[in-house]
Amino acid sequence: MKAKKTSVIFVAIIIFIITVGALASASEAGKKIESLSTSREDQKRIALTIYNTNLGLVKDQRELQLPIGTVELKFMDVASQIIPASVYIKSLVKSDSLQVLEQNYEYDLLNPQKLMDKYVGKEVKFYATPEVLGTATLLSNNNGPIFKIGDNITTRQPGELIFPGIPENLISKPTLVWLLENTLSSLQEVEASYLTKGISWRADYVLTLNDKDDKADLAGWVTIDNKSGATYKDASIKIVAGDVNTVEDHDVIKQTKHFSEALTAKAQFKEEGFVEYHIYTLQRSATVKDNQTKQISLINAGNIKVKKEFIFYGAQNYYRSHHTENISNQKVGVYVEVVNRKEDNLGMPLPKGTIRVYKKDSDGSLQFAGEDSIDHTPKDEKVRVKLGDAFDVLGTRTQTDWQKMANDTYEAEFEISLRNHKEEDVVVKVIEPIPGDWKILSSSHDYKKTEAFAAEFSIPVPKDNETKLTYRVRMRF
Repeated sequence: MKAKKTSVIFVAIIIFIITVGALASASEAGKKIESLSTSREDQKRIALTIYNTNLGLVKDQRELQLPIGTVELKFMDVASQIIPASVYIKSLVKSDSLQVLEQNYEYDLLNPQKLMDKYVGKEVKFYATPEVLGTATLLSNNNGPIFKIGDNITTRQPGELIFPGIPENLISKPTLVWLLENTLSSLQEVEASYLTKGISWRADYVLTLNDKDDKADLAGWVTIDNKSGATYKDASIKIVAGDVNTVEDHDVIKQTKHFSEALTAKAQFKEEGFVEYHIYTLQRSATVKDNQTKQISLINAGNIKVKKEFIFYGAQNYYRSHHTENISNQKVGVYVEVVNRKEDNLGMPLPKGTIRVYKKDSDGSLQFAGEDSIDHTPKDEKVRVKLGDAFDVLGTRTQTDWQKMANDTYEAEFEISLRNHKEEDVVVKVIEPIPGDWKILSSSHDYKKTEAFAAEFSIPVPKDNETKLTYRVRMRF
């Protein structure tokens, strides 16, 4: 009997616990989660790291007063080309005071088409006259609206439409939405970081030659192109030079490019090594507007030593068969070479970009002389820029002999005529890309084997004169 009574009490206790738990759950389920919004006005700091691969890293710090417990936070004014999978939020006050329960990226943006779509099947009002409102039902919005007004159907919009409100699932701008668990009662400072596409930078250089083409001034600019869909006000800016590996994503939103005026300032970036790249940090804050191209000075160097070269290139196909015709009036390229070293007032790693060369004419006016692209150039390495092809220096190539000596052995003989119509002497560098295992048997001028498949000749050509280079080479391939 005593055991039976104990069993009844135990069952009653279990029922009580289940009932209390169910009531608590029901109470918790009925409790509405508070929803807060934060915009650029709450922003305390923003940092922007820009890569030259159409990619940017944004770190957006904001101060918020969050309630203790579960809260929905709408984080607005983010880039429209954000990569949602890269988003991360943390507390800068106390790292474990903020837990992310859920993360969403809302990008169903409000526009006339979507607003009409959301009101299909519903009543809307319109101005029948400037003072009188009418009522219509929007039946469809496929390739144009269809309305029902009374018993009539029309495809013509009856007047200026008036909607009772904005549908809940449409937003005016891209927004990050977090469901957070906050345990901090005081002011919370959070940092949201994310990657975004649509922002990139490049380097642009201006090289101004002196009269003798042996010295030059170099000015370098960082050109930032922002089409990410966000403005970064008073941002701390870093740029990363180097070939950073990223996974290709074909869903890139394309936007219209808009240019702004360039800044005119002296060099403002501090350079440092990072992993296998180089980071350049702007020593002040700057605002980068959406759909804006901004230029900031990267480097200014004067009195740089410059070496001007005339280069005549051959081609491997000249050596593989017999040629009966002369190859006349071949172009001789004009190049300027700069060594990126401290002794020549440089020595800073130069990011890849476009270098444009200018020189003053006899009237003292600065004229464009040519442009070329350069790759990332570490200190103490050479930068070679092609200006174009010489007008007054020409070359003619003649294959004077070609023989097959054995199954895999050949001999070829060439005569290269270089003509200089300028008013000063020049030296033309002839670079011959000889294939296979080769040996020059005879030559009218000295040569250097600069690479496994290249022989280089330096040929002086007096003004208004001609110089001929002849050589015979044996090849095995």
